[in-house]
Order: sequence, then structure tokens, then C-alpha cells
Amino acid sequence: MKEFYAKSDPKETIQQHTDNLLKNYELLKSTYPNLEIDWDMLYLACLYHDLGKINTRFQQRLLNGKKSKTEIPHGILSLAFIDFVELENLGYDTSDIKILFHSVGYHHEREINFTDNDVEDEIELIEDEFEEFSYDKLKYVDLNDTIEDQFFVLNDRIYEKNGQDIFFKYIMIKGLLNRIDYAASAHIVVENKNDFLSNDLENLINSWRKDTPDAKWNELQKYMIDNQDKSTIVIAQTGMGKTEAGLLWIGDNKGFFTLPLKTAINSIYERVTTKIVTDDFQNKVGLLHSDTRSQYLNLNNENIDFDEYYDKTKQLSLPLTICTLDQIFDFVYRYRGFESKLATLAYSKVVIDEIQMYTPQLLSYLIIGIRYITKVGGKFSILTATLPSFIIDILKEEEIEFAMPDKPFIDSSYSRHRMMVVEDGINVDYILSLYNKNKVLVICNTVRKAQAIYKELEKSKVENINLLHSSFIRRDRKDKEDAILEIGKLESEEYGIWISTQIVEASLDIDFDVLITELSDLNGLFQRMGRCYRKRELIDDNYNCHVFIGSEKDKCSGIGPVIDREIFDLSRKHIKDKDGILTEKEKVDLVASVYTTENLKDTKYYTTLKENISYVRSIDDYEKTKKEIQEMFRGIDSRTVIPIDIYNLYKNQIKGYISILNTKYDNNMSKEERKKLKREKIISRDELMNFTVNIRNDQVEGNILEELELSKYEKIPVIDSSYSEEIGIVVEKKDKKEKLTQEYRFD
Repeated sequence: MKEFYAKSDPKETIQQHTDNLLKNYELLKSTYPNLEIDWDMLYLACLYHDLGKINTRFQQRLLNGKKSKTEIPHGILSLAFIDFVELENLGYDTSDIKILFHSVGYHHEREINFTDNDVEDEIELIEDEFEEFSYDKLKYVDLNDTIEDQFFVLNDRIYEKNGQDIFFKYIMIKGLLNRIDYAASAHIVVENKNDFLSNDLENLINSWRKDTPDAKWNELQKYMIDNQDKSTIVIAQTGMGKTEAGLLWIGDNKGFFTLPLKTAINSIYERVTTKIVTDDFQNKVGLLHSDTRSQYLNLNNENIDFDEYYDKTKQLSLPLTICTLDQIFDFVYRYRGFESKLATLAYSKVVIDEIQMYTPQLLSYLIIGIRYITKVGGKFSILTATLPSFIIDILKEEEIEFAMPDKPFIDSSYSRHRMMVVEDGINVDYILSLYNKNKVLVICNTVRKAQAIYKELEKSKVENINLLHSSFIRRDRKDKEDAILEIGKLESEEYGIWISTQIVEASLDIDFDVLITELSDLNGLFQRMGRCYRKRELIDDNYNCHVFIGSEKDKCSGIGPVIDREIFDLSRKHIKDKDGILTEKEKVDLVASVYTTENLKDTKYYTTLKENISYVRSIDDYEKTKKEIQEMFRGIDSRTVIPIDIYNLYKNQIKGYISILNTKYDNNMSKEERKKLKREKIISRDELMNFTVNIRNDQVEGNILEELELSKYEKIPVIDSSYSEEIGIVVEKKDKKEKLTQEYRFD
């Protein structure tokens, strides 16, 4: 018998690769035996998926590395091997067999620019080769001379409009075939079982009992344990242990913990892997956002195989993944190849934290996404300190089922915040009046305003002032994030003034003595308050939260471009006359009463949300590519650049990293040499990114001094700008001489 290869590096025959798939199939089946899927159909999909690789053109490509222009995708050719007559005899109907055909035929997304005749000609050529093929798991396989058109037609698809039953069955078979195939190709397991999280959480509370013998889960956490089998929406004040509550709800199941900000995600990942899941965490907990490689590189743990850990994370093989929304919810556009994510979420539980932080576009993706997730059997839990009531109305409109306790979880035994509302623009004199070697957190709505406040304070010769926003190069921003987390510790004896933007208002476990902030909206305001007296009780009559709501002469920054003007006006109206202690219940009630469907239905925010839901649904299944959707989903209006000041300072280092990135792999390299170069490229890219910052496209326009070529597909512009590690980047637009700065709400 002749050997036919499925992989070239390392070489694997079709039989060996398929055997690896079947091992992962058995692992998946034993891990999730109750998953609603036709396991026999999935087995057949694994068995048949790569038989089309027997064709000569594919085999020659593996040997010489050159692809023939007339090569037919192997997934299409594999369809000629499916014994549909036997399947009909076994009782499978046309829809079931069609699902199998489409799962195998499209298990890789390839352009179809050939005809049925081309396919039949290629099948004819396979006949001779096929006589030399043998596989013990396919003893009676035959080769049909054509692809039966009642089951598969080139460029036709199984659409949702064909019926949800066949659509979701197809998603499960095709999606899990992809997962199993990718895992087999990467030589990793398709799933690591979660059999540890409940026990690790029990160990956590036992450790607390060493200092506090009567420590126990609070009412919020008990509710989450009692409702593990339901989707839930829960409101709980900051400091109630929502992270632990979310993990308790996930229990010993596959889980995703989503947050809007990378800073918060990194913080929770560190907390989980150092305080809760400490043993063998690289096989249990993953971190997934655009800087995952960098975060993993910084682990500096020689016992961790970085490449394998990254592969497992990207392939969603780990039991618990802490991630940004875009990493898993981009499937809502049903792009070509989306099925693997939704199929994975069918047996997963998704925690959604800080829902109030999302733009209307992202919130629309979230709503559509959880509707799909619940349709295929997955569960979600929205955990939040405040919840706009219009979101509940939309979820009900979408007929999404969930459990919700009668009242929010609030500790009314003490008060944390005494608020003073100031009808003026935020100013330095006010800040200085409250600074007395304590910890003062100043939050502005825009980067420009934060930079201006910093510069004014600097003139006053104040000690220990710091600035943190999204317009620093990655290296400086990381240092600043570490520093604010350090001073923000309750036990820290450091003091100083930190000026920042919305990037600190969610999920950061920091505790300042005084908060001075511009009003953005009520939701944002209460999140900001959560960074002051986070778990402390007021012990005197002083105000610890000072909210500047603007005046006719001196308005809050960012209203309109960054913050919805109508929601700001509503928030301002309801907060204007407040003074004194603001209880947690008052905060929840204010949000519920202000963010109603009736109040918001004519606002730009609400209109955008509803329009985007309609827009996403109007797009045909498989209309878009994954790359198109990644750009649309993130609403990319920014570009990664290097400020000229940074480039001039580190030119030799930057050029060195680019030289390594441009080094070609040599065919004579050994496996170890290729692996070494691959790692050097990863490290070089990571180091290079430390000198970059994302700025708006309109800031890039007219300011490019030079473009650094990382590959023929990727260039990084060097930008005419000023930069300092104290202020960040400031870009001056050439044509209008208008200074531009980052004003993004989110990083």
C-alpha cells in the first residue's frame, strides 16, 4: 500500500491524522456525554474529512511546497467517499446526510472557482490512487464518480432561513469537527476537563477561615451556587465578590469570563491563577485578548511550554478562559468559519461582567450572541453593579430566558460614599484643596482633559502626580497600570494624585481615599465611585466623592463625541440636587429609573443599539470573511503607530526586532532551528509592540514620516508627534494645525 500524507511538518499520513482526530473525538464525547449532538454523525465527519487529500495535486504540494492553480480543495473531494446509500439504509434522512456533506465539504473555507465537471475530472484521477489506499477504520469505503447534488451543490450553504433545526444541527457537527481537527493538527487535546474549580473555590474559602473562622459565601455567592443550572442576571454592589460569584456559578463546567477592558482582564487572570487555581493553571485557565502572547511571555515560568499554552488558549481547549467580548462573540455575524465558536458555547457558561461599559454596537452583539448561545444549549450570567432596565426589556423582546433575584445584593449595613456635586468644570485648585498626602483619584472623560489637568498640576510642583490613559506606548502603559494597582491596595502606604480616564472605572481592585470626577453618565459615575472606599465604611463627615457636572461656561469634556449627550443630560438632571451620603440602593434605583426604555427610546444610544441589531441580522449567513468581521466587530478606527520621539530613542533596537521578523525560514533548517527562530520572532514582535500606541486613523493621516515593514502584509508607521512617558502621545494634524488627542471611551 502507498502512503498518502495529510501533514508535512511533521509528516503524518491521512490515517495517522484521522486517528488523532478520533482520539480527540472520544475525549470530547467522554467529557461532555450529554451534549445534544449526533455523535455517530460527528464520528463519520472525522472519518471522511481528509480523504480528498489522496489526490495527486495535494500530495505533490506537500512534497514540493507549490500549490497547483487547478487544485480542488480536499474537503470537496472528500465528499466523493461518503457512502450515502448506506446512511439512508441506516435511517438517516436527506437533511442529516446534507449536514454531513456540508460539514466535510466546508471544513476549510476555500474559494470555489471551479465547476462540477472539474470536480468529476479530479475524482476520476483519484481512482487509481485510491486503489493504493488502505485504512482499518474504513474497510468498505468506495469512491463515487460524482458528488450527489441532493446533498451538496457548490457554493450552496445551510442557512438559518432553511430552518433553525437543520441550521443548529449543522453548526454543532461542522463546528466540533473544526475544533477536533484543529486540535489534532496542533497536537493538543480538544478539551481539558474542568474537574477542579469547585474544589479550588472551597480551598479558597478554607484559606480565608484561617484568619476569619466564620468566613462563608455571602448571599450573592450562595444564589449563584443555587442557580448553576440557569442563565441569570444579577445586580450586586461593587466589593461583593462578583468574581468569586461568577466562578461559583460556572462550577465544574467549561466557562468564559468576559470583561470589556484588558486591564481588568489581566487583573482577574492574575488573581485567579495566583489565589484560586494555582496548581497546573496553564492547563486550566487561559487569558484571551489581543495581547495574550505578551502576557504569557511575561509569566517567566520555565515550566510552561509557552507555544502549547498559547495554542490551547486560542483553540478554546482550556476549561476556563478570561477574555474580551470580541474574542468569542464575533460569531454573531455568521462569517465563513464561525461554527466552531458557537458549537463550543453550546456546552459552556459565559459570565458577562461590566455590561454597562459596552458601546451600543458591542451591546447589540452581546444581545444577539446570548440569544444564539441559549438556542444551542449554553448559559449566560450577567453580573453587574448597576443594570439599565432597557436591557431587560430588550432581552425579554428577544425571548431570552433567565432567572433574576427579586432584589439586588446590597450590603446596607454601612455607607461608603458621601457625594458632593459641583456645578462647574473640573479644575486644579479644587483638586489641590483635597490633596493632603492621601490617595486622590481624578477621572476625566477624555485623554485631552486628563493631559491638561496633569500639566496644570505639574506647574504647581505637586509631588507624586501620575497620568494614565490609553495614549501611552504599551511599555509605559503597563508600568503605569502596575503602579496604580500598587498604590490602590488598601494596605499601601503610598500617596499621590492619579489622573486617569474611563480605563480605570471597571473591575480594577483599587481603593483611593478621594474621587474627583467629571460626570459621564450615572452608570459610569457609580463605577468610578467603586474605585474609592471600595470596601471601607465612612468614618467621618467628609465628602469622599466630588462630581463635576459642568456649567454653561465650563462643560464636562467629551459630551457628544464620546458620551451620549442625551444620556448625559438625563444623568445630570437626576444627580444635580443630590448631596451627602449616596447608598448602594439609591445608586441601583437611580440607574433603574433613568435608563428606562421610555426615557432612552429617542436617544442616539438606544437608536444605534436597535439599528445595529437589525443590521447584523440583515447580513446573510457566510456573507463575510472572518477578517472582515474582526474589523467590523471591533469598530476599528485606529492604527498601531510608533511616535517619532520613541523611534529616535530606540531606533537600533526597533530595527533589530524588524530584522528578526523579516528573517526567512530556510528549507535546510532542522526542526529545532525552526522552532528557535519562531520563538525569536514571537519575542521580537512582542518587544517591538512595546514601542507602539494605537491612535485614530484621522490622526495618522498626513503625519506618517516613515513606514516600517514587518512583512509584505504589515507595516507600522512612524508618526510625527510629541511623546513623553509622563504625558503620552500628542499629535498635531498638519492641515488644520489642530492638536488631536485620544478621546476613546475604551482602550
